[in-house]
Amino acid sequence: MNAEDRDTGATKTSRDPRLSRQRMLWQFRLLRLARSRRVPTDAPAGDDAPVRRRLGFAFWLAVAWLVAMAFVAIFTPLLPMADPTEVAFSGPRESPSWDAWFGTDALGRDVFSRTMHGARISLAVGGFAIVFGMVVGGGLGMLAGYYRGRLDQTVGFVFFVLLSFPALVLAILITATLERSLLVVSLTLGILSVAPVGLLSRASTLVFAEREFVSAARVLGARNGRIIVRELLPNVVIPMGALTLLGMAVAVVAEGSLAFLGLSVAGEDSISWGKMIVDGSGLRDLQNATHVTMFPVAVMFVTVLALNFAGDRIRQYFDVKELAF
Repeated sequence: MNAEDRDTGATKTSRDPRLSRQRMLWQFRLLRLARSRRVPTDAPAGDDAPVRRRLGFAFWLAVAWLVAMAFVAIFTPLLPMADPTEVAFSGPRESPSWDAWFGTDALGRDVFSRTMHGARISLAVGGFAIVFGMVVGGGLGMLAGYYRGRLDQTVGFVFFVLLSFPALVLAILITATLERSLLVVSLTLGILSVAPVGLLSRASTLVFAEREFVSAARVLGARNGRIIVRELLPNVVIPMGALTLLGMAVAVVAEGSLAFLGLSVAGEDSISWGKMIVDGSGLRDLQNATHVTMFPVAVMFVTVLALNFAGDRIRQYFDVKELAF
């Protein structure tokens, strides 16, 4: 091939639109990769400064604690622990020792075993309550935000009624009227979580329902059910998921409040952190055996702190806005 032919081939190659687009695409990818790896040293401080999103070591530490508590709550009956209901396991109000790590209560029951068993009811109530709130409140909020009209007005009225009614009074009314079983207590706290989760779901749906991908799905002939499930649900679940851990922490504390009023799960075998705190709240226990209350309070405090911190970090990581308020 002579020089003229080579020049002619190079000219054809440079004028080929497919090769030009491919070359520009590769240049754009390389430029984007270089910019993503470059860390600006003179970036301005403040809200406009670039933030490298990381969950951090503290987040994983909180997750490890929550996983450990969940493991204990599930497999406590299989673990080598003392019977939490055994009276006179040791002397009454004994201090922590090698045989009883958290000491004993007024009846000589092992506080450590009771604390580990108490995680079952406390976490079960909190988990069921927030799942119920997400399913019922989240579903109603999505339907109201998508269809709007009279459905939106009706659902919004129900949400505002639930928010206007005192939560503690409603919980006392339900638990005092019905049987104080695990299902009833969990359902009561779940009803209280419907309105906050529903408002967040409705607000998120209103935002995403105006996006281009929803309009494109309508133009392509997608049905409303498919748009809600395939287009809106994956985007609305993210802010609701960030609220899950925060709501679970509130439900765990609410169960402790009901236990203090004597309205938590009934039964001698139904052990929860709230009931243990009530059992150790007597004047003699507070003066001479503070460990009876201190250890359940400490475990409950660390668990609620881990739930709040992990939920807040997830909210910051996904940049979830507080659209419901």
